[in-house]
Amino acid sequence: MSRDPLLVILSSPSGAGKTTLTHRLLRDFKGAISFSVSHTTRPRRPNEVDGQDYHFTDPESFRAQVTAGEFAEWAEVHGNLYGTRVSEIERARADGKRALLFDVDYQGARQIRAKFPDAVGIFILPPSMDELRRRLESRGTESESSLERRFAKAKEEIEHYPFFDYLVLNDDLQQALAELTGIVHAELCRRHRRAPEAEQLLRE
Repeated sequence: MSRDPLLVILSSPSGAGKTTLTHRLLRDFKGAISFSVSHTTRPRRPNEVDGQDYHFTDPESFRAQVTAGEFAEWAEVHGNLYGTRVSEIERARADGKRALLFDVDYQGARQIRAKFPDAVGIFILPPSMDELRRRLESRGTESESSLERRFAKAKEEIEHYPFFDYLVLNDDLQQALAELTGIVHAELCRRHRRAPEAEQLLRE
C-alpha cells in the first residue's frame, strides 16, 4: 500500500451538512482516516473545541504563518481567515493513515489541487436553496446580516461545482453518507494505490 495518504477534499456551502457527514465518515472508517484540523481566526462557537474542530488563532499569528510558508492552503471567507498547515499532511503520513480529509471551500480546494494534483474533490450539495436557508436560520448563531452574507456566498460556492470530481446531494443523510463512503472506498482501491500489494503477491 502506498505510504502517502489519499487526500480527500470535502467542500460545500455552509449549512449543506458537510460537518455531519465528515464525522460519520471518520467513524465508519475506524481510525484509517484522519481529519485535517484547519486554523481559523473566526470566533469559537460554544460547542466547538480548540484543536479538535479548529485551531483558533488571531489574524497576526495566522498571517505570520502564511508568510513563513507553513500553509498548504489558506483563504479569507466571510471576513475570517482559514488555512491548512502542511504539517497536517506530514502527520497523516507519519501515522500511516490511509486518507486525510480536508474541510475547505473552493478557494482552498484549488490551492490543494495545485500542489497535490491527485487529491480527490467532493462537493456536498444541499437539497434546495430554501432548505439551506432554513438550516442556516436554525443554527441561531448568525446575525441577520451574517446570514444574508452566507446565503449569498452559498450560491457563489455552488457555481464552482464543475471543479470537483464528485457531487453528493445531501437530501437524505444515510444515502449521502453511503455515496460518500463509496467514493472513498473506490479511490482507495485505485490501481496505483493497490499496486504494491499486487507486486508483493507476485514475489511470494
